[in-house]
Amino acid sequence: MPDTTPTAAQVAPSADVDPRATLGPGTRVWHLAQVREDTVVGADCIIGRGAYLGSGVQVGNRCKIQNYALVYEPAVLEDGVFIGPAVVFTNDYYPRAVNPDGSLKSGDDWHATGVTVRTGASVGARAVCIAPVTIGAWALVAAGSVVTSDVPDYALVAGVPARRIRWVGRAGEPLEAVDEQTWRCPRTGELYTETDGRLTAHRDAQ
Repeated sequence: MPDTTPTAAQVAPSADVDPRATLGPGTRVWHLAQVREDTVVGADCIIGRGAYLGSGVQVGNRCKIQNYALVYEPAVLEDGVFIGPAVVFTNDYYPRAVNPDGSLKSGDDWHATGVTVRTGASVGARAVCIAPVTIGAWALVAAGSVVTSDVPDYALVAGVPARRIRWVGRAGEPLEAVDEQTWRCPRTGELYTETDGRLTAHRDAQ
């Protein structure tokens, strides 16, 4: 019988993983990445070179966070999320280095607000997501976009600010129209229904 024993997480010697962080089995943390205290990373994830995960960030299973992505707390990534190279998740809607009296801001002078990325969604290279926003399940944010509002499930958004330009399926490819309400994935044949600006996979409706 095949060996099904979980593989321990692997951390490159130059990576900085706080001992209070949690890494799931099979997860790999590459060179110069930093994982802060109280961060939880699920199983079979890849944390790329130079990536940063802020304190308390939550990452699901089988996620890929590519080189030099900056994921600031309190971001939440569900299972199967892809974060492209040099993506930035902000956490302060009104950023300032100092208070109105000129004193340097401390952690007590502001309340962090995070980005949430739902299951299977992808954020392309150098995109910026301005918290608080939610990227819907299986959505796709085009490279270089600036996301300032919530992204619906299965939406392909692009631009500055990002707006929906297409629908995509679970395979990541743009969907083809069957009729005014029905869409089909060209790779898998899976069908989707559009209702009031939202898309639902037929499998989800069963």
